[in-house]
Amino acid sequence: MVAGRRVGNAVQRNRAKRRLREAAHRVELRSNTAYVVVASPDVLGVEFGELVNWLSAAIVVEDGDRDKEAL
Repeated sequence: MVAGRRVGNAVQRNRAKRRLREAAHRVELRSNTAYVVVASPDVLGVEFGELVNWLSAAIVVEDGDRDKEAL
């Protein structure tokens, strides 16, 4: 999890990373796969359920793209 300075001060960046880590625990991730998640300022203001949906949708899109490339 990465949160740059544009997310806010250190407290806000840490909160964004904690929220993203918890959202990642609630999304099915592939084993033996590395994920890089970059926080945007929106991570702090959005409801947690919406954050989980964003992360889940991003992973599904990436998995779909990878499967197309493998064919």
